[in-house]
Amino acid sequence: MNRGLVWILALAALAGACSKKKVAVVPPPSAARRAAVPALPAGFTERGIASWYGHPYHGRQAADGEIYDMEALVAAHKTLPFQTMVRVRNLSDDQTVDVRIIDRGPFIQGRIIDLSHKAAQEIGVIGPGVAQVELTILSSPANAGQAFYGVQVGAFREKANAERMEKNMTAAYGAAKLVLRSGDPALWRVLAGRVTSTASAEVLAEQIREQEQVPQAFVVRLDP
Repeated sequence: MNRGLVWILALAALAGACSKKKVAVVPPPSAARRAAVPALPAGFTERGIASWYGHPYHGRQAADGEIYDMEALVAAHKTLPFQTMVRVRNLSDDQTVDVRIIDRGPFIQGRIIDLSHKAAQEIGVIGPGVAQVELTILSSPANAGQAFYGVQVGAFREKANAERMEKNMTAAYGAAKLVLRSGDPALWRVLAGRVTSTASAEVLAEQIREQEQVPQAFVVRLDP
């Protein structure tokens, strides 16, 4: 057989084998697997700065729908499910108070929990206004459901300004939403992105801080 013909036949055979080779594709996690991601367990701890809030939010609707009573032992957290029970320990003197999460906040980078007036009194936060604390989860709600997280990129008094930011974030990151924060004045919060873990949301927050020059961007839970 002609040597050139042998090479042609060999290359043809190789090409045929390659065309039949299957490429492995890793499927995305199913909805059932995503929904099975567990909530943070009892005993999980977090350290950071606590602050407190009272008027003008007293008597107004909290993020979970109930009316905020600043003399109840409740609090706001950026990412924990509503109805999570948390023990808050003041690291300066070991005073503790147990609170129920009903609201979102504090909306300042570096702070991890906003206590009610009553809870802040219990651990000596009223005077200084802030304190270094440790949070320990006591229990999580059984029906918290699938969690989604985003990044707060701004809060605006004027809705038109918030809508412009929302449009820009949607174009850049695929998803964004507005959330009204009642108060005096009321604020329109702009939340960018929609991911299923705080780790992914932290990556997105860092990307937004660098690319959009928004140093105050931080991770929040996206509530229905």
